[in-house]
Amino acid sequence: MKRFFQVGIIRVVTSDNPEFIAQHGNIIEENFPGIRCESKCIPDQPEGIHSRDLHTIAVPKILKVAESFTNIDMFIVSCADDPAVEELRERFPGIPVTGGGESTAALASKYGEKIAVLGITDYLPPAYARMIPEKIIACEKPRGVDSTLDLLTEKGRQSCLEKAVELKSRGAQVIALACTGLTTIGITKELENAVGIPVIDPVLAEGTFAYFEMLRKK
Repeated sequence: MKRFFQVGIIRVVTSDNPEFIAQHGNIIEENFPGIRCESKCIPDQPEGIHSRDLHTIAVPKILKVAESFTNIDMFIVSCADDPAVEELRERFPGIPVTGGGESTAALASKYGEKIAVLGITDYLPPAYARMIPEKIIACEKPRGVDSTLDLLTEKGRQSCLEKAVELKSRGAQVIALACTGLTTIGITKELENAVGIPVIDPVLAEGTFAYFEMLRKK
């Protein structure tokens, strides 16, 4: 029997809803054949990560959750801030690790020289600042959106659309999403239709790198 490539997905938003926790893993499985995902979330962060302080607080939680996985071929920290990605690489040598931020930044650079970052923080997430600083023309968050929970409202969704249109008008050739919560609400295609330029979905970006790692290990 063919063995699946096993990916451990770590969600940084706390939830007791198994369907919510599994959502990003399910999206990856649906789009990348041969991958199977096991998803877990960290405790005591109901608003996820939307500040540097919350990023720091999440790191030891992510490392602890990672220790609870068995028979994993790869880890994905499903967050555009990439918390604990480097620490996981140090703790689990030989196991590939990626996060939503570095995956999205890498793919965004393929689609244009003027990249707008759309997320939920007042700062540019670390991977975007490290990997593509010279290409970023703007880093914005939708009006009235201060955490991933705000994205779940109709007002938050509409604000995302308005901000994307604004970023396109300012010269963006591609929009790199900087919150996996935007995948959660399924807005990527809606954004692309509204602005007519590529919009890079962070969970699909994570899956792209997982698929590549699977092919490498064949």
